[in-house]
Amino acid sequence: METSDKNYSEEHDLVIVGAGPAGLAAGLYAARDKQDVVLLEKLSPGGQVLTTDFVENYPGFPDGVSGFELMDRIRKQAERFGLNILSHEVQDIDSNGDVKHISLDSGAMRARSVVVATGAQPRKLGINGEGLLTGKGVSYCGTCDGPFYRDAVVGVIGGGDTAVQEAIFLTRFASRVYVIHRRDELRATKIIQERAFANEKIEFVWDTVPVSIEGRSGVEGLRIRNVKSGEESAINLEGVFVLVGTRPVTQFIKDSIDLDEQGFIKVDRRQETSVPGVFAAGDVTSVTPRQIAIAVGEGVTAVLNAENYLEDHKV
Repeated sequence: METSDKNYSEEHDLVIVGAGPAGLAAGLYAARDKQDVVLLEKLSPGGQVLTTDFVENYPGFPDGVSGFELMDRIRKQAERFGLNILSHEVQDIDSNGDVKHISLDSGAMRARSVVVATGAQPRKLGINGEGLLTGKGVSYCGTCDGPFYRDAVVGVIGGGDTAVQEAIFLTRFASRVYVIHRRDELRATKIIQERAFANEKIEFVWDTVPVSIEGRSGVEGLRIRNVKSGEESAINLEGVFVLVGTRPVTQFIKDSIDLDEQGFIKVDRRQETSVPGVFAAGDVTSVTPRQIAIAVGEGVTAVLNAENYLEDHKV
């Protein structure tokens, strides 16, 4: 990956922001199509997938693959076609007019079209053991990691639609699923609640918050506290799924394009935002579910339509 501290002022046809699955897939296609493209990433290419210990539902890897290896392969494939990945943080995008002005942590760029693929970050609990055991029993995606917990006892933290849906999904594998919720009723929609209440494998722990996640090399238990009585207790678990929401990385563009009520970018079927020439893909968009394969597909869709936009707006 090329890293530079010089002030950029040049103009490109296409700038991609974010090097997760969506951004790298978009960059791969654009570079292979000989587009004038640059990809900007403030951290290491790979995005949230780098924190995933093992991926076994991505097509083409029958034995599974580590998150790092999967993203490293996609990066190398994109760079083989000449994709230029620069280490910069985007601080603002002025999307008014045909040319978009991109403010960086060092300098600036101009682009005729932009693909935003900055992803979303799971909201963390911020309790002891969470960081240490992330990827070792602490997960933020039941759909991704559920099959690793066959016949195990797991806990789900949260009470919204995603948390309860994931709890139901986890019952396909786990022998018991505890749903730990800080209130005495769920926030999930009624039909999802009904399905969860009818599932004999799910047990609800009401008015309760997690205090710490126990274990050294893997999750061994969860310490909890009742918010009404203040009493603390422990549950023996092999996995903890933290599903208290996600935070899209849109602070640099939130005043320029339309977002939904959670701050995710609204896109049409072509992945175009409310601003012509600005596209978005991956977890940063309001499209669900959020999976690696879906992000890759959205990245490809976004960049192909960005190329069509550039062709229609030749200078």
